[in-house]
Amino acid sequence: MSTLVDYDDAVARFDPVIGIEVHVELGTRTKMFDGAPAGFGEEPNTSVTPVSLGLPGSLPVVNGTAVEYAIRIGLALNCQIAETCRFARKNYFYPDVPKNFQTSQYDEPIAFDGHVDVELEDGSIFRVEIERAHMEEDAGKNTHVGGSTGRIHGAEYSLVDYNRAGIPLVEIVTRPITGAGARAPEVARAYVQTLRDLFRALGVSEARMERGNVRADVNVSLRNTPQDALGTRTETKNVNSFRSVERAVRFEIGRQAGVLDEGGSIVQETRHWHEDTGTTTSGRIKSDAEDYRYFPEPDLVPIAPDRAWVEEIRASLPELPAARRRRLQGEWGYADAEMRDVVNAGAVELIEATVAGGTSPAAARKWWMGELARTAKQQEVELEALPITPAQIAALQKLVDDGRINDKLARQVLEGVLAGEGDPEAVVVARGLEVVSDDGPLLEAIDAALAAQPDIAEKIRSGNLGPVGAIIGAVMKATRGQADAGRVRELLLERVAQG
Repeated sequence: MSTLVDYDDAVARFDPVIGIEVHVELGTRTKMFDGAPAGFGEEPNTSVTPVSLGLPGSLPVVNGTAVEYAIRIGLALNCQIAETCRFARKNYFYPDVPKNFQTSQYDEPIAFDGHVDVELEDGSIFRVEIERAHMEEDAGKNTHVGGSTGRIHGAEYSLVDYNRAGIPLVEIVTRPITGAGARAPEVARAYVQTLRDLFRALGVSEARMERGNVRADVNVSLRNTPQDALGTRTETKNVNSFRSVERAVRFEIGRQAGVLDEGGSIVQETRHWHEDTGTTTSGRIKSDAEDYRYFPEPDLVPIAPDRAWVEEIRASLPELPAARRRRLQGEWGYADAEMRDVVNAGAVELIEATVAGGTSPAAARKWWMGELARTAKQQEVELEALPITPAQIAALQKLVDDGRINDKLARQVLEGVLAGEGDPEAVVVARGLEVVSDDGPLLEAIDAALAAQPDIAEKIRSGNLGPVGAIIGAVMKATRGQADAGRVRELLLERVAQG
């Protein structure tokens, strides 16, 4: 095993080149070539038909909505839309592809020659060139039972679920991404996040990475200088989080640098990403196009999108994420640095939904970029993966605004919501966290605090208000933080004045 080279050292001596293939599951009602439901979470092998099982004599029919969604994606990526294109058979044997071939597009994609601009953490823009976006169908899902890795090697047996087989996909392939240098991992992450946001804005997919709606295959190669020919690449398969995309690129650069330093050669292969260790391991030798024996799908006619229809789709495209972010920044009054933090955290949609629920932009940002961002970082998950919704945050802030809880109690309520104890209102009731609004208990706590520190009353009477904080602190402790500090101060000064 080669030595892993320090990342900064690796990019100082080699020029990294990356390429990314993003697969997005389209949110159609049925599958790509048959009428089986294209849902999620059904009992294994129930969302199937003879077509998705590849049974003899079954014939495919193209899903028109999937074609429309593919065109929407292509237009949003500034691609040309093919006047005619066709499907092909990609031949290979895997147990989760029951037909023994995948129906895809090869030399005639529906969209090609595009680009997308991605915003990096410092606000700079990096353009990624798109080679193609083509339609295909997803494979089923293998579950390897037993063993320690969850993979077929060492497993006791394997299960196959064909529910996902035939789900419509669009695969977006970049041209080699050069010129990123040491920022290659950041560019990769920002690109995938930009596409995820785009899919959601277009309404073509839920784009939930934790469900596998969006998956990225990350290609990495090294060369000595930007003037050299491209090096041999590896392809890390099915990376399904922004953070993992960035980490996978970073690891592969260091690993490949170690191989080259020791006089070895990079093997063109697929590699597996291991989230727990942040490493990749060898998969299989990467096949070339001729190995798949592509040939035109004989059971499907070519697709020729009418030019008027394409222009109708173009005119119907919604406000795209970059333009929306600029508009929202103006409406929310965020500074450039604040908006960049929100974008980099993937919190734009979360804050937008929270504001729509009646929360001020400042309060929404405070929650998502404060307590919740810290929690997500501790748990090493994306912000949106936390078990809390914008509506719950809006409800929590309303409890604060109505004076039923204070900021300190709100953090306890937040803990309860994240722990699955219910909505904010239910957590407040269950934990007994509502602010003490009755003056009686507050006066009792004030009297007890003054009795414990009798000299403080005299100091306050003489005009020295410094010790007021000590009494307020004692009252807050006595009421488990449920007192209104402002009201406690008012009652304390009245009590001392009365003698």
